[in-house]
Amino acid sequence: MSTKPAETPALDYQSDRAFLGHPRGLGYLSFAEAWERFSYYGMAALLALYGSKQLFQPGHIETIWGFAPFRELLESLYGPLTPLTLGGAIAALYGSLVYLTPIAGGYIADRFIGRTRAVTLGAILMAAGHFFMTFDQTFVLAMACLLIGVGFFKGNIAAQVGDLYAPGDLRRADAFQIYMLGIQIAVIAAPIVCGWLGQKVAWHFGFGAAGVGMLIGLVVYLSGRRWLPAEPAPRGGGIVEPRPKLVKGEGVRIVVLALLVPVLAFTAVGNQQLFAAYELWGDAHYQLRFFGWEMPATFLISFDAIISTITMAGSVVFWRWWATRRTEPDEITKLTIGSIIAMLAPLVLALASLHEAATGEKVSLAWGLAFHILNDVGFANIFPVGLALYSRASPKAIGSTMLAVYYLNLFLAGLIVAKLATLLGTLTGFQFWGLHALLMAGAVVVLLIVRGVAGRLLAPTVDPEAEPQPVGA
Repeated sequence: MSTKPAETPALDYQSDRAFLGHPRGLGYLSFAEAWERFSYYGMAALLALYGSKQLFQPGHIETIWGFAPFRELLESLYGPLTPLTLGGAIAALYGSLVYLTPIAGGYIADRFIGRTRAVTLGAILMAAGHFFMTFDQTFVLAMACLLIGVGFFKGNIAAQVGDLYAPGDLRRADAFQIYMLGIQIAVIAAPIVCGWLGQKVAWHFGFGAAGVGMLIGLVVYLSGRRWLPAEPAPRGGGIVEPRPKLVKGEGVRIVVLALLVPVLAFTAVGNQQLFAAYELWGDAHYQLRFFGWEMPATFLISFDAIISTITMAGSVVFWRWWATRRTEPDEITKLTIGSIIAMLAPLVLALASLHEAATGEKVSLAWGLAFHILNDVGFANIFPVGLALYSRASPKAIGSTMLAVYYLNLFLAGLIVAKLATLLGTLTGFQFWGLHALLMAGAVVVLLIVRGVAGRLLAPTVDPEAEPQPVGA
């Protein structure tokens, strides 16, 4: 009797429902991305503190290889920097560039090495970057590895999520919300694990934990490769097997999707302000003392992460329930609904500011709870749904590149938020948060126009001639 293992039959991944009603490949991609986000948020939680308290202090800063020209570049952008502001400037720059480098990573994947190799290379580079952070001398090299690595990883793994679904499969938006749940869990866990190790044990232990997390993510990704769609193998310096080409009408779709990026950036300003001025405003205006204990304002971010995880899961459940009773709306409609809800969040803080001005007392954290719920319900129907839209509506020939273009909305939102944050001390709370709501309302109006004018162009279509594709490496 032969002991040779039977060959596993090829699966129709587009009809597979083994993972929460979705293709099992979604599970592997979601867990891999969760570990990547664990490494990112672990790094982000430590970077500014580590720089200002140790790395950029005398006795350490002189040992960093190639730091002098790097510092000159930063000071040409921000002006003279102290150890404190140097750490903050580098953390802010790092947080912006992680949404810019995926453009190059997506292009290289689409044209030369394919998505699987790009994701694998990105994970290796990011793990190396975290481990380089454990030495003072290799700080600049570490930052380069991390930014290049995330460029290869981020857009390409998101594009593979979209590849699991047929063009007209409305499970795609649900899939990206499940995908985002892993990220939300990482937002909660990473600052606690890496932050505690870094601040209470040793900085380098925190960065090392982030590197280990990235290696776990790589193992998870590679172990699930057989459940992902096959790709053409790169040969001779590029992908030479037949690839999808742009066809008539796709150029218009590319233009519409590109023009939507700045609109989506304005829908995100309320959410992105969480990582800028919100903590400062909350520290000054919320009543944070409970039974004699003063809650640190930094806890507001963890508070938001918990609520965001709940609302993301709730959104998945809600749309599944809705689909059993009515027609599920397409992505552009969900984006519009999410943007309207998110717009109400800064309005809550504007009203809270009026209440504070009228009573002369700090506002209850109940106002903050209302803000976070509205913001996070809106976000749950904006960011992952936008990923779903761009993964489906983008031409297959440049799918990874267009997913990277989508991430530019967060890069632009970061620039807008940075400018808005400078107004915190010059505007009243009502004016400050009202300005956020006004900008978001403008984006809602544009989305309504886009839905009316180009909704048919972006709507999902079913290709009757499409054949199931087997899973394979």
